[in-house]
Amino acid sequence: MQIAIKQILTGKVQPFGPKGEPSAYIKTPFSGTAKIDHLGLQSDQQADTRYHGGPDKALLHYAFDHYECWRTEQPQLIEHFVQPGAFGENISSLGITEQEVCIGDQFQLGTAVVEVSQGRQPCWKLAHRFTAAHMVKEVIRTGRSGWYYRVIKPGNLETGDKLELLERKYPQWVVDQVTAMLIGNKNNTSDTAKLTELAKLKSLSSEWRTLAQKRLNKLAKTP
Repeated sequence: MQIAIKQILTGKVQPFGPKGEPSAYIKTPFSGTAKIDHLGLQSDQQADTRYHGGPDKALLHYAFDHYECWRTEQPQLIEHFVQPGAFGENISSLGITEQEVCIGDQFQLGTAVVEVSQGRQPCWKLAHRFTAAHMVKEVIRTGRSGWYYRVIKPGNLETGDKLELLERKYPQWVVDQVTAMLIGNKNNTSDTAKLTELAKLKSLSSEWRTLAQKRLNKLAKTP
């Protein structure tokens, strides 16, 4: 599996929310050589690292493949779905989606090595970006969430470089299925075996392992 990187995007912290809340959600194309360290692209910023960024969510990848679907389904928002960046992504590509990526997959990304850690959990910032509150639910409903990488080996990246699969450890944990189970339309699952495995899956982000454990704890208290 080799996928060409369509675009690299970075953002700076700036007033963003309805009350001027700071955010680096707005991403613009990056040209030249981007340096990747354990916190992501060195030229990228995050305003609140409690919920965004950090080692488990160093890079956000979003499939440009989805943009055509969004243009068709959300014609009133079509101006947002012309160029990459609408979803606050750092990496844009064609040819790979949440249905082809698994938790724990390790990829060569330029000269860096990255590992898939979790799907993207949309928040109010996405709704604010589109001035459309329903878009959070739509992203969850469709599973077109994007996914995060942690950085295993720092390196450099340029537009046009390849994303190449190096290792697949957990083919059973496809990103769109894990996302649906933990935050999506299947998050009421009572499959304790699957939740137990996810809660112990070291390649899954600590945030989502905790979420899986909370689901288990809730089930244990259910009569």
